[in-house]
Parts: sequence; C-alpha cells; structure tokens
Amino acid sequence: METQDYLALEDRYAAHNYAPLDVILHRAEGVYVYDIQGKRYLDCLAAYSAVNQGHQHPRILQALREQAGTLALTSRAFRNDRFGPFCKKLSELLGYAKVLMMNTGAEAVETAIKAARKWGYEIKGIPEDQALILVFEGNFHGRTTTIVGFSTDEDARRGFGPFTPGFPVLPYGSLAEVEAFFEKNGPRVAAVLIEPIQGEAGVILPPKDFLPGLRRLCDQHQALLICDEIQSGLGRAGELLAHRAFGIRADAVTIGKALSGGLYPVSAFLADQEIMQVFTPGTHGSTYGGNPLACAVAEAALDVLVDEDLCARSKTLGAHFHQGLLAQGSPKVKEVRGMGLWIGLQLSEDAGPARPYCEALRERGILAKDTHGHTIRFAPPLVITKEQIDQALVQIGEVLT
Repeated sequence: METQDYLALEDRYAAHNYAPLDVILHRAEGVYVYDIQGKRYLDCLAAYSAVNQGHQHPRILQALREQAGTLALTSRAFRNDRFGPFCKKLSELLGYAKVLMMNTGAEAVETAIKAARKWGYEIKGIPEDQALILVFEGNFHGRTTTIVGFSTDEDARRGFGPFTPGFPVLPYGSLAEVEAFFEKNGPRVAAVLIEPIQGEAGVILPPKDFLPGLRRLCDQHQALLICDEIQSGLGRAGELLAHRAFGIRADAVTIGKALSGGLYPVSAFLADQEIMQVFTPGTHGSTYGGNPLACAVAEAALDVLVDEDLCARSKTLGAHFHQGLLAQGSPKVKEVRGMGLWIGLQLSEDAGPARPYCEALRERGILAKDTHGHTIRFAPPLVITKEQIDQALVQIGEVLT
C-alpha cells in the first residue's frame, strides 16, 4: 500500500476529528520516526510530550514486555505487587503524600475536579453544589464534556452543551482579575486549576509574578492550587514539575503522557493527605487505573527520566534551541516563546498561517505541529542531541526564508 491508499482508508472509515499531516509512519527509534517508504523524520512533537524519553526506549520497552508476560490486569478489586511500590516511587519523586492512578490526562483532570469539589464541601465547608473552580482563557485540560465546557476554544466546545456549571473563566496572567474575583467570591472557591505553561495555546508562559500570586491568594482564601502538568511536567519544561520554576508548590498536580514514555496510557493525580482523604471506597475508580502493566512501564519511564538526567538536558538544550531560532532573525517570526525543550514560534501576520510551514518542514524531514493558526510548536524528545538540534535549525531557517 502507498500513502494515498492509507489516506483513503482513513477518509472512508475513520471519524474526521483530526487533521494530521499527510505522512504515514511505520516505526520509530529515539528522536526519529520513519514512514512506510523508509524516509526518516526528526520528531519535533514527541506525541504531545508523551515520548520525552524518546521513541521505543529499550528500558521501558523491556519493562513492558516482561510485565505483559507475567500479569497485565487485575482491576483494583484485587491487589498486585507492582502498585504499591510504584506509588511510593512516584510519591517520593514528586513530593506528594498520595497518588491516585488513572489512564489518560483527561481522567486525571476529572479526578482533580472531583477532589477539589469534595474537599471544598467536606473540609472548607462550601455549601453543597456551590463550589467554584477557577480556570483560565486559552486552557486545554482535556476533551470530556465537563472540561470542554470551560474551554475558550469554540472548536472544542461548540455543539457539546449544556455544560457543567461552576468554572469561572478568567484571563490567563491577570492577577488583578483573579484577586478581584476572590474578594467577591472567595468563600465559594474550592480551587484554581491552571497549566503553569499553556501548551495547546502556543506555549504561553505567564508573567513571573502570576503563579506566586495565585499561591498567595489560594493561601489567603483557603483554596487549592492545582497545576495541570500533563504536558509541562516530567522534564518537558526543564523541571520535574514546571510550576516549581516559578518558586511555588501546588497543592495537587495532574501528570500523564511522559509518565509511560509513550508505551502505555498512564496518568495520575497527586496530592497530600488532607486532599486525598476525600476519596473513600466507591467514590472514584477505574478498571485499568493502577494496573500492573501500567505500573511497570511508568516505573521504568521515571527511572529513565532520572538516570539520564533528562530535566537538565531539556533546560540546557532548550536554551540552545531557543537561541538558535532567535539568531535566525527572520522577519516572518513575531515571537519565540518557551521553557526547556518546549518552544512556540509565532509567525507574523504577514507570514500567513503556520500549517504550510509545517508541511514544508515535513518535506525536509522534520515533523512539527501548528497550533492556533500562526504558531509552530517544537517539542522533540528530551534525548535529542545538540548536533540534531543544529541540523534542525538549518532546515527551519531555510523554510522560514
């Protein structure tokens, strides 16, 4: 079969809920993916940061194979020998007392929402069904009906209402508006839910005082600060958790994607005992959440992240990539934003939309993703080398000119 044959099958039999670049990938290794003709591409999306450790990392792949041949699924009706040790490893690594494992990022966020509301009613004393969770314009926390209900992306929410109430949406980065909202509604606010860096919005960083300001307001009004670290965490922004770069500690976090190195869906909600105690038997769960295969894969993925010092690599090489893009001085570039190996290159209006540039990069062996019209995201696996970045910069520069 040729590329057009696969495209025709997708068009005929698959829902049209994505608009991917027209490349049919067949295998991958490290920072490279290969199409059905054998052409090699530098992966500069890393499956939305799910493969921070690189494609098919041998240690993670070995853990998958070994556990799949031993015990894959028990459900949480029974215990298994991988669950407790993994929760201990994750808890100690990220510095939270308790772990609640799920499968996808959206499930982790839904878990955070349920935890925040139940904590608000049982601990803070918010009247039943009156809890508020503050969210922000440009957010992307998942695709469930609850989550898209507080999205400001009309493509994500149009046609899916009516939506769940209780999620006031405020401007990302405006501490004054958050403060004003707390002054008026503080007793009803259970939590603030935020991406420390907005990925889908185009790798948007908040003002330096924004997250510390949110921490102060949450402390002042007895509300939880919950950071969605599903894309930004586990090394992508140069830290285990990106919000720590702003000098704060969130009350709870959601993680996913790179938690499995791209080989299995694994996510988690982490918090301290005061928050996690609201979950009792029967209040929340998942058939696959915490299964032994997920635990084995995620444990290996964390070991790779730590043993190969991928957070430090991301910070150092990200700065190099960022400076290399700036040094090109292209008049088509309006702004280069980012932290670690997570960069948003925003094109000027005169340059036109980003999609054709991504298609041109594909022809030159680089796979990157456009977002919000005029932004190209660069997020390669954290195992990329300086030499590979320099080679990519040459191709990016030629496409921009």
